[in-house]
Amino acid sequence: VQLQASGGGLVQAGGSLRLSCAASGRTFGTYGMGWFRQALGKEREFVAYISWSGGRTYYADSVKGRFTINRINAKNTVYLQMNSLKPEDTAVYYCAATEATVVVTTTPEYNYWGQGTLVTVSS
Repeated sequence: VQLQASGGGLVQAGGSLRLSCAASGRTFGTYGMGWFRQALGKEREFVAYISWSGGRTYYADSVKGRFTINRINAKNTVYLQMNSLKPEDTAVYYCAATEATVVVTTTPEYNYWGQGTLVTVSS
């Protein structure tokens, strides 16, 4: 499966953005999906996960209550709604697909990656 992330940009602190990740292939609905982010000079970190059906979600503590992940399998797309953004949310955001059938939060457990979209939050 090929993934294409979009929706990044520059936003002021307290603002919102919605990221999208469009997938190719007919098997999108069989993959769990995740969002990760990587700030300059830091390691890539887990942000959010959603199961293949959308029935299970999981978030990093740093974004819980502010970010929401959802998916529309009929559109082969997963979204990340980001509210109450903070300067520390500034990073390149990546979407990824996993064949695992449980919640997974580490990069080696994801099989496919998108190219990343930059989110910059100004103070």
